[in-house]
Amino acid sequence: MAARAGVSRATVSRVVNGSATVTPEIRAAVLRAIDQLGYVPNPAARSLVTRRTGSIGLVVSEPPARVFSDDPFFAVVARAVSQELEGADKQVVLLPASSPAGHARVERYVAGGHVDGVILLSMHGSDPLPAALARTDVPVVSHGRPIATVPLPYCDCDNVGGARSAVLHLLERGRRRIAAITGPPDMSAALDRMTGYREILSGTDRRSLAAIGDFTRESGAAAMRQLLEDDPGLDAVFAASDLMAIGAMHALRQAGRRVPDDVAVVGFDDIEAARFTDPPLTTVRQPVAEVARAVVRRLLAPEDERDAEPLILPTELVVRDST
Repeated sequence: MAARAGVSRATVSRVVNGSATVTPEIRAAVLRAIDQLGYVPNPAARSLVTRRTGSIGLVVSEPPARVFSDDPFFAVVARAVSQELEGADKQVVLLPASSPAGHARVERYVAGGHVDGVILLSMHGSDPLPAALARTDVPVVSHGRPIATVPLPYCDCDNVGGARSAVLHLLERGRRRIAAITGPPDMSAALDRMTGYREILSGTDRRSLAAIGDFTRESGAAAMRQLLEDDPGLDAVFAASDLMAIGAMHALRQAGRRVPDDVAVVGFDDIEAARFTDPPLTTVRQPVAEVARAVVRRLLAPEDERDAEPLILPTELVVRDST
């Protein structure tokens, strides 16, 4: 290859191993020689030289009581991350962590140099994994705002603004007793969406009324039953996820309440099922795939160009017949 490209063996090695010290012209000549000769680099040997594996860890950290992978959100994130990494000639390694033993295993794996970077899916305030991963020499970017005090770069959607737009929409439709179904209080998305709900109501004479769910249909139905018991006269509900909103609509039907005639319902996420509920669900669309791709791009950026400031992408209210 060196003879074909007219360069030294050392230059070929630098090109193969991704060194930035080679000029574009010489790099192009070496790559042409590699293509003409059909050379395939040995990945094990290259990783020993470059200390890079070509792999990125997607760490999904959830308590055992909740299976995050059951949520459509996870499928969208995983697909977008995989596609973005494939375009960068890297592969994704799924690293689940749902117990202390799982956390320790992931920390050892990352610290052992088996991945070149980590995308963290964990927004739980009590999760020790963000701090543990931050102590390694491997770059970490969080998909979603981490609650942990450790400063991690992250990308997210405008959860606060999305919730504000949902509650404003309900007020503009003449709704006066607007309740909320929020998510777990140790998750940033739940906290931020509840903040938006309360910010809008604080500027009116409306009181806030909330029940806690866990982003599942079942919890949405249970929370809706609780809210109806607490305030039988409520005429609207903002649910912090579409799955909880779908569960709430089921509970309302069981209670003999019509949607939206008696109670208007707004969700958050704009999952595919939101278009097929009866009636179709008004919701807040968040750019899940766009956030995931932004996380990958930030993680793969050169260290001196990696932005530490959060990237917050806008949300959009999608009005359908449930309001």
